Amino acid sequence: MLGACGGEKAATTDSAAAPAEAAAAAPAEAAPAAGAMAPITGTTHEVKMIGDGAGYRFEPAALTIAAGDGVKFTLVSGGPHNVAFDGAAIPAAGKAALMANMPEQAGELSGKMMLNADESYTISFAGVAAGEYPYFCTPHLAMNMKGVITVK
Repeated sequence: MLGACGGEKAATTDSAAAPAEAAAAAPAEAAPAAGAMAPITGTTHEVKMIGDGAGYRFEPAALTIAAGDGVKFTLVSGGPHNVAFDGAAIPAAGKAALMANMPEQAGELSGKMMLNADESYTISFAGVAAGEYPYFCTPHLAMNMKGVITVK
C-alpha cells in the first residue's frame, strides 16, 4: 500500500510537474518585463479611485509628471477598480517601458484588479517616453472612469 501511495504520489507529482513547469515557463517569458521594472527616481503621485453617488472617477483624472516619477493608484470606494492603458492610444515609444513598469498585470497594459479600500497599485514612469497616456478602469469604462497621465 505504501508503494501504491508512493506510485500515485509520483504520478500526481509528475502530472502536476508538467503544468507547473509550463506555468513556470509562461511567467519566465513575462519575468524579464517584471524584472526590468525601472525604479521610481522622482516623485510618487497619488491618484484616488472613487465610486460613489457622484459617479466613478479618478482624482485627479489629469496628471502631469516627469519621466522617472511614479503614480500610485489607491482604491478609495466603489471597487473593484484597476488601471489599464489602451496600447493603440499611447505613444509607441513608451509602450514597452510602460509594460515593463507595470507589476502584476492582468493583461497587456492592464494592472491588477483591486477589491478593497486602501489597496493600491504603483506604476513607475522611469524610462517611459514623453507623451500622453490615456487610461481607464476596466469595470467602469462604460461609466466614463478615465484619465490621462502626461509625461514631460
